[in-house]
Amino acid sequence: MVMDKTWQLQDAKNRLSELVNKAMRNGPQMITVRGKPAVVVVSVQEYERLAHPKASLVEFFRNSPLVGVELDVERVRDHPRETGL
Repeated sequence: MVMDKTWQLQDAKNRLSELVNKAMRNGPQMITVRGKPAVVVVSVQEYERLAHPKASLVEFFRNSPLVGVELDVERVRDHPRETGL
């Protein structure tokens, strides 16, 4: 992620208002803990977009680039597989 969108945890705590404003204006902001990505702060609008996609699962499959592709889904019926039970 771009460095101006990455915050160390201490900086995020000290500058929370700025962090929130940047998330609302400039998109997701990453917070790191001990130099490793930990969480991302996003605006409510971005969260809603990600959490509630507009298309249903059926619409997603109908719009797939694989619509109309013939798939071989025949099952091999020779010997059952071992389950290890």
